[in-house]
Amino acid sequence: MAAAISKYFRDFAPDKLDLTNKSVLVTGGTGSFGHAFVEYALNELNVERLVVFSRDELKQWEMQQIYPHTKYPQLRFFIGDVRDEDRLRAATRQIDIIVHAAALKQVIAMEYNPFECTQTNINGAENVVRAAIENKVERVVALSTDKAAEPVNLYGATKLASDKIFVAANNIVTKDGPRFAVVRYGNVANSRGSVIPAFQSLIKNGVKRLPVTDPEMTRFIITLDQGVKFSCLALRHLLGGEIFVPKIPSLRIVDLAEAMLPGKEPEVVGIRPGEKLHEALIPQPTARHVLESEDFYMIQPELAYREYDRPNDLKLAPVQEDFSYYSNTNNEFLDVDDIKELVGTV
Repeated sequence: MAAAISKYFRDFAPDKLDLTNKSVLVTGGTGSFGHAFVEYALNELNVERLVVFSRDELKQWEMQQIYPHTKYPQLRFFIGDVRDEDRLRAATRQIDIIVHAAALKQVIAMEYNPFECTQTNINGAENVVRAAIENKVERVVALSTDKAAEPVNLYGATKLASDKIFVAANNIVTKDGPRFAVVRYGNVANSRGSVIPAFQSLIKNGVKRLPVTDPEMTRFIITLDQGVKFSCLALRHLLGGEIFVPKIPSLRIVDLAEAMLPGKEPEVVGIRPGEKLHEALIPQPTARHVLESEDFYMIQPELAYREYDRPNDLKLAPVQEDFSYYSNTNNEFLDVDDIKELVGTV
């Protein structure tokens, strides 16, 4: 990460997270996050067994070429869909930790295909919870999105439901049962289908103007590496029922267009179905449940039937009653030069 923008992109390195003698399963393991998580877990976390669970055999084969069994015997591949509870239950036998990254997430496609969206994002979440409880998994972290806060599209609504499922799952298990938590963050700079790779593709194909839905639009931005490390931080510190939200910068989409195609006025194409001008990670009504550390926020569960003695190593403190966390009112904004450096890293 370039020095000028490193102040905006915290490391989130999970202190003391050691997965020695632990078996980890990542759903959606052949996606952008899955690839980055697998690389990090194999190289940094000393994991004993790492299971990639996904439904695309071609992507699994391609991933096996990167991580051949002769060199990475701890890495296993399991074809399956989170919609299939029996298959998921089989995959999670003797698993200690689940990182749930599988989701359908293309906003417009989900508006057009609502049944598919709910089956994967909601029913799939329920199946992960059931499989984790039945197989006595220790910890589960589910990935969420800023679109789950104050959702206006189906994708966001299904991820909000998923968040609620994972948070409430802590209330239906025994004291020694699995502990579930959620990680919620914004747009990932270098993931497939996100805005930076999309703009790069358009530029490569020779466009003269980049499409911008609205000149006022803002978004939170996080790198793939940050997302992986922050998920590991949550695994390290979760007690059950928390939603972990990293402190990350925002950018203006028009600034992104200027950084990637300098001097070319973007083409304003209008807001698409299910799209918002600004995204929220923590709406104001949630503030009474929010604790803050130097690098992230933690939303505590509204209904908690288990009491935890949380150590003070995170130095958490309550936020103000009027606190909110929106992309347009964020204290940290990337300017055009910052964005150019970011694009250069991805």
